[in-house]
Amino acid sequence: MSRYPKKPTPPEGMPEQLVADLNQLNAEDLRKTIIHAQELLNFHDETPSPVEPNSGDDILKVTERDGYTEVVKQVFCGEDCGDCPHGPYLYHVEQEPHPDGTETSYWRFIGEVQLDDE
Repeated sequence: MSRYPKKPTPPEGMPEQLVADLNQLNAEDLRKTIIHAQELLNFHDETPSPVEPNSGDDILKVTERDGYTEVVKQVFCGEDCGDCPHGPYLYHVEQEPHPDGTETSYWRFIGEVQLDDE
């Protein structure tokens, strides 16, 4: 059984059949699917999304903007919290280049938001 009380919400615009198929996979097959999807992105000369959810995050919406990625997510903090999930919160995610040529994602907290569908 999952330690998260609510099933994650797929990103906006994701095909329903793909969501249904992914929901049927076990953890090992999901990991393989992630690897294959990253390989396909590289094949198409696309950079992977900077949005990698932390354990306990539920990504509700991802929107690519000029210079950053807008992310709305809810956070589950632990089993003993009666107020979970927290949010939804808005973040701006930017890629930070380093002198060695690598990049890391920088998450800037913007604040709590109301989603249109609520």
